[in-house]
Amino acid sequence: MKRHVAFALNIIAIGLFIPGITLPMFALNMEMSALLNAAGISSTLIDKELSILNTVQELWEGDRFLVAALIFLFSVCVPILKTILMSLAYFTRNLNVRRSLAQFVSAIGKWSMADVFVVAVFLAILSTNHADTLSQETLTLFGFTLGIDISTQTLSAAGDGFFYFVGYCLLSLLASHIATSPYTLKRLDNES
Repeated sequence: MKRHVAFALNIIAIGLFIPGITLPMFALNMEMSALLNAAGISSTLIDKELSILNTVQELWEGDRFLVAALIFLFSVCVPILKTILMSLAYFTRNLNVRRSLAQFVSAIGKWSMADVFVVAVFLAILSTNHADTLSQETLTLFGFTLGIDISTQTLSAAGDGFFYFVGYCLLSLLASHIATSPYTLKRLDNES
């Protein structure tokens, strides 16, 4: 029974994984304003929404290959590999192969913590929300002194992809735990 529950959770988790890596994880908006006495101008410096795949692409295009490769490996490749192996373990009739796959998934389970790390990194990025700065400068022009207030504001918010990915992480960890628990592995030994 636990094997069926683990497989069902694994399927639900992969259903959350796909929108989790394709939908925006977070939105980032940075604006700068300058007030000159009563008149003011405002400009948007950054306005973007990034998914995990978009982040990997931007990092790759920005020549940050190692970071892009690590995020892709731990947030895309390892979860897909884990899902494939858990599915193979579910459908195989050979108990020795099933046990070996379950043990291998358990071994790489530690690496699955890297996708939780990615979520933590995104949370750290989101902590910049409402980071306001204000600088007051004076400009003397033809004997007149003008006060200029320059401010920037950074706003960030979690996107739908963030919540899907968190759901994937939690369900995937639960499915792995159920599938590779000592009780489940012991039952495989007893069946063989």
